[in-house]
Amino acid sequence: MNANEVIGNRCSQLAGKPIGSKEPVHPNDHVNMGQSSNDIIPTTIHVAVGEMLHKALLPALGELQTALEKKSTEFWDIIKIGRTHLMDATPVRLGQEFGGYATQIEYAGFRASNALAAVQELPLGGTAVGTGLNCHPDFPGIVMRHLASQTGIAFREARNHFEAQAAKDGLVQASGQLKTIAVSLFKIANDIRWLSSGPRCGIGEIRLPETQPGSSIMPGKVNPVICESVMQVCARVIGNDATVTWAAANGNFELNVMMPVLADAILESIKLLANVCNVFREKCVVGIQANVARCNELVEYSMAMVTSLAPIIGYDKAAEIAKESAKTGKTVREICREKQVLPEAELAKALDPVEMTKPGGEGAAGG
Repeated sequence: MNANEVIGNRCSQLAGKPIGSKEPVHPNDHVNMGQSSNDIIPTTIHVAVGEMLHKALLPALGELQTALEKKSTEFWDIIKIGRTHLMDATPVRLGQEFGGYATQIEYAGFRASNALAAVQELPLGGTAVGTGLNCHPDFPGIVMRHLASQTGIAFREARNHFEAQAAKDGLVQASGQLKTIAVSLFKIANDIRWLSSGPRCGIGEIRLPETQPGSSIMPGKVNPVICESVMQVCARVIGNDATVTWAAANGNFELNVMMPVLADAILESIKLLANVCNVFREKCVVGIQANVARCNELVEYSMAMVTSLAPIIGYDKAAEIAKESAKTGKTVREICREKQVLPEAELAKALDPVEMTKPGGEGAAGG
């Protein structure tokens, strides 16, 4: 009603009439003609969500995907140790890891598109309870064409106005997609944070751009604040999804009165995700550098290198070498040379970390 009154009063001003005169445009008879708050408000929520997805989140995800793909190419020749269960595993290319992150964001883009599709049906035309009382039957279609023209989004009239006004399932679906995007971003940011840990006593396989001093008490300390800000945004988006879910579940009969908090939560999620994708790309991803020496050091020192020997000398003998490596601190290669497990050329081939990163390479499957 307030919007109707503002529009009506503005029309009065333009016509030279006093504010509140309701002349020549009446807020109810004219501005609100063929409409009800009960179909207009959910329509505006869908349009706002759709526009923010289309104009903000989808482009931001696309640019982040491109940045990660470039890093995958840049890091392709760098071999590092893989990790499963937070323990050393067989070697992997740093470029393969970043290629995995890029594909996660590619899929995030698909999910954002699915979220957009979930809000393209609009309840406009159902008026008070979905029956369309006092609304001209051509009105929704005319508005849909104008909306599509202005936004570039193929909005359409709801197939069933009773579902469209009573339920908020499309927004729940869209929010669920946003939550999944947040989960992907959290995982990527957390991995990158851990890979950069150190600089001397952590993993330290990559270096992040320095964005700010990290400690008021420890001079020279620099923290991975961009990654940590991404993770906090993701936590908020995951929480917002719970709000959207609970608000949608609390609809009653022909109307959901919790649309305001639902709208606030989902719109905030889109805005936060779009902004944090841009910040993550600009202030972190594009400036990531590989610490090649550290990657090589950890590969050679890892007991998991013995995995490629298992098909050649057997699992039990390979396990004995791993245990001796753990006990003595010697590398797998050093122990194999001492015990003359294989001729030097054959050993070099079996322990070549590059070969271990190729599909079908030496080694047995494991976790």
